[in-house]
Amino acid sequence: MAENRLSRELEARTQQERPKQWAPAELLPEPDKQPGFAYRWIRISTLDKADPRNLSSKLREGWEPVKVSEQPKFQLLIDPNSRFKDNVEIGGLVLCKTPKELVDQRNKYFENQTQAQTTAIDNSFMRESDSRMPLFAERKSSTSFGKG
Repeated sequence: MAENRLSRELEARTQQERPKQWAPAELLPEPDKQPGFAYRWIRISTLDKADPRNLSSKLREGWEPVKVSEQPKFQLLIDPNSRFKDNVEIGGLVLCKTPKELVDQRNKYFENQTQAQTTAIDNSFMRESDSRMPLFAERKSSTSFGKG
């Protein structure tokens, strides 16, 4: 019986792979990110109608279009009739990048704006308070599950 067996080294073990599942293609592929930069797709047209106002405002904010040479995987996705020949444009959107410091400064600016508006609303609300029936603004919430 031992003579009928094959040695373990001679056995070919094929790994069972799970069958691949179909998934829809990404509408906007993820770029290869360079350290220190943030990436964003910026609208340049809608329904084939140019949107220069949006693009110019983003350029003034510090976003700059990404060259195809920086993202070679997008080489085949480029529209030959694009206004931005050397840049990555897909479906009316152009890929742009900016230093992360500018993104952090922008986020801090809007955080301060939100805080100032919240404070102004609270002050206006508390002005309506009466000592006989005081108002209070509680900014804490809790969630409980079940009974009790």
